[in-house]
Amino acid sequence: MLKTITPIDNSVYVERPYANAIEIETALESSYQTKINWKNTSLDERKKLISKFVDSFLANNKEIEEELCKQMGRPISQCAGEMRGFEERARYMIENADSALEKVVSKNDSEFDNYIIKDPLGTIFVIAPWNYPYNTSVNSIVPSMLAGNCVILKHSSQTPLCAEQLLKAADNAGIPKNVFQILHLDHASTSKIISDKRIDHVLFTGSVSGGKEVKKAIGERFIGAGLELGGKDPAYVRADCNFEHTVENLVDGSYFNSGQSCCGIERIYVDEGIYDNFVDAFKAQTEKYILDNPLDESTNLGPVVKLSAANNIRNQISKALNAGANNIIDLAKFKNDNSDNCYVAPSALINVDHSMEFMMEETFGPTVGIMKVKNENDAEVLMNDSAYGLTASIWTSDINFAANFGNKIQTGTFFMNRCDYLDPGLAWTGVKDTGMGITLSVLGFDHLTRAKSYHLRKL
Repeated sequence: MLKTITPIDNSVYVERPYANAIEIETALESSYQTKINWKNTSLDERKKLISKFVDSFLANNKEIEEELCKQMGRPISQCAGEMRGFEERARYMIENADSALEKVVSKNDSEFDNYIIKDPLGTIFVIAPWNYPYNTSVNSIVPSMLAGNCVILKHSSQTPLCAEQLLKAADNAGIPKNVFQILHLDHASTSKIISDKRIDHVLFTGSVSGGKEVKKAIGERFIGAGLELGGKDPAYVRADCNFEHTVENLVDGSYFNSGQSCCGIERIYVDEGIYDNFVDAFKAQTEKYILDNPLDESTNLGPVVKLSAANNIRNQISKALNAGANNIIDLAKFKNDNSDNCYVAPSALINVDHSMEFMMEETFGPTVGIMKVKNENDAEVLMNDSAYGLTASIWTSDINFAANFGNKIQTGTFFMNRCDYLDPGLAWTGVKDTGMGITLSVLGFDHLTRAKSYHLRKL
């Protein structure tokens, strides 16, 4: 039995039976039988149906936002942002599907008509995470269906209602039965589905260890996988930055969603000339946060997802403090934080270095390390000294410097004067242990299709 424990008070919020062997077989076989008909449905028709799917989903926003808050603890005041992100990404992909999926003409003359089409892969198995349960799943579900694929979604056990809401929206929109399906699964069943010959591609968002399990389950099968894994995203603050804007946005980038974002800020490197002022301003801004029940509209910092996660965050911080780090935040201002609950006070550690686990491994909580650097060379070395590479940011008034500096940083996305955001027109990807593959942008469709060449000779 799947049990979702709400981090608000550690009570059971949702219970669902896991799919049994018959239900799994039915889902796989029905998807296999449906994929030809869906592939042969015109792109215009697919776009109309998926637009209705988006409309239906958004129409139920109040219920969805409350469920989201209770499932994973994000403040209710911030849940509407995920709905806006879902819509922005979905609309972009619908609007750009024609250009992304159009055939590539090689030759068209009196003798030959040669071209490449982008053929759907078949059945896409999507394994979605809890931290941004709609914003991550939309990146996979919408372009997969637009490209002519069927989708089976397995959502996190922390957010099973998210999968059910998506299915309800698909049904209300009239998307043909079995084009989009959901299954509540345990780990063993998930691995079994990945290894099934009727699965043509796997899209997974989660931990590095989870990504390795996906690859292991694929085994010797010749199918692709999109893996969005860990992050330890850095920021470089130059002396010529817009100071107030920089502080405000880096505080938000560090603590939004209780720091539980794959592209959240976990490391900040500050030019020595403004370091002291930056630390003081960062402390002042952080201590304005309200850590409380996320159902309260005044709360802007909720609990982390579960007690084990809270304990891991606290343990990582504790080891850094024992190694010489200092926490600049007055924890007395956050009275709800205690070791028996999921409410973790925001922290910002100074006197940190890269010998500490805190600066090298993903923390995934409301905490950040701040280091002083002498110049851009120091910043470059430290930013690249990581097993991860999802996003990185620079805070400066010099766009030419930023662009040149970005060429030196090992990352999937490079920001200037912004962080913790996905532009749907840009490829969402990473390097090193952050994973492989692309979602979003017109390039994301290429990973959901295979090239099929036509060489037609006219006689």
